[in-house]
Amino acid sequence: MQAKINSFFKSCSSSTTQTETLDSPHSHLENLSDEEDFTKEPEIPVIYTRRVSNNCKGKDSKELHSGEQLMISKSKNVLNKKRKYAQFHLDLGQSDFLLHTCKTCKFKFAPGDEGDERVHKEFHKNYSHGIGFKGWRNERVISMHSLEHGRVILVLNDDPPPHINKVQEVIKMMEMDLGDGWIFHKHCKVYLYISSQRVAGCLVAEPINKAYRLVSNSDQNDDVTTTLTEVKKSTPTTLQFGSISFQREIIKKVKNKKDSNDTLLGSIICEKDDVAALCGVRAIWVTPSNRRKHIATHLLNATRKSFISDVILEHSELAFSQPTNVGKLLASTYTNTKSFLVYTTNS
Repeated sequence: MQAKINSFFKSCSSSTTQTETLDSPHSHLENLSDEEDFTKEPEIPVIYTRRVSNNCKGKDSKELHSGEQLMISKSKNVLNKKRKYAQFHLDLGQSDFLLHTCKTCKFKFAPGDEGDERVHKEFHKNYSHGIGFKGWRNERVISMHSLEHGRVILVLNDDPPPHINKVQEVIKMMEMDLGDGWIFHKHCKVYLYISSQRVAGCLVAEPINKAYRLVSNSDQNDDVTTTLTEVKKSTPTTLQFGSISFQREIIKKVKNKKDSNDTLLGSIICEKDDVAALCGVRAIWVTPSNRRKHIATHLLNATRKSFISDVILEHSELAFSQPTNVGKLLASTYTNTKSFLVYTTNS
């Protein structure tokens, strides 16, 4: 079998083959014996073809090498050469492997998901800079001479549905920081601070009958600053290396337990006797990027001026719901007293 394969690839002319066949007197007998020998394995021809290169696709290839020609069938299927790269993540026990929580807006989204990241980007912008507001045809603007940029508008419960829907959208943002289910009800008056076509701040006020005066001694320990105190041991440790001695000192970091500006105070102590009150500030909120711009002060001024028609309330006549640390600082600064009015909210 191997001999026949070698003879197949051996370069010999046809005339030489014919001459050897005629000269051999037993060639016919050998061929006959081969045809009659059915036990012999059949000969299987082996055909070698050359692989087609890319520049020859769809065309009949010409002479490739040393006179050999290959017929290439035309293909209608065109392969897409652009590769798609996918981002993979390794699960190494991360707490936010599936859902990542934004530290600023507390929004949970799946990293790498284009849809989730697009929704988070829009929500993050509304939370940080304020919800978009193009304005209404009929706005109840509170005229204030102290405002150089922006305006304050008042929204009541009987206003058109688009006004109420915008208020509900702002309330949802406020609930991210202040908790949900208690900020707004139908008897509230809502003041919106508009700046650069966005709602930069919101104040929710309600009519009340009584309030309680805060006891000033309850805030004597309200220090949110962190101090560093150097404390030396009475018997300090000394390390001796030959003629060189090192004395170790301990520096302790003393942090007040009430160091969070967004948490409620542990307790608020008020006087037993109530006082008459008309306006209660239920909640006040300013977007993170617009804080420390006196927006809360403008909202409080607008509330004093317009909460009761033809009456301007005094600073000390405003009552505040149970405030956070920041809210307490705002109330004491605005009323210029640490014994401001506090009232309980009814959900």
